[in-house]
Amino acid sequence: MSIELTSLTLVVLFTSLMWMPFIANVVSIRGVGQALGYPESPAPLDAWANRVDRAHRNAVDNLMIFAPLVLVLQLGGVSNDATMLACMVYVVSRVVHFFALVFAIPVIKSLSFMLAAVCQVVLAIAILAA
Repeated sequence: MSIELTSLTLVVLFTSLMWMPFIANVVSIRGVGQALGYPESPAPLDAWANRVDRAHRNAVDNLMIFAPLVLVLQLGGVSNDATMLACMVYVVSRVVHFFALVFAIPVIKSLSFMLAAVCQVVLAIAILAA
């Protein structure tokens, strides 16, 4: 499997696991019954859990950009040092972004988000240049 597809798989896997700490906080604060239902006045969650939820939603939004780019690269047979590096850096930057957001590290959060966006632009340019 190519580096680009491996990177996509890793990002999908990581994104698919991000909900777990959020749900753990929901269950610990509200209990299983309320976690599985729709309570009228739910107890507020911890601030970090709300940041986990934001990080997960952000990851899903960005996956909707990254995944098609990688798939178009593969369908077009485009793979070079720039696309491989961009995909590997994207994976690392998304992991860093998640933890920076969860632990409220503002500058690192913003820089990792921007780096991931640059990686997406690199992939788009590689597709358009092919």
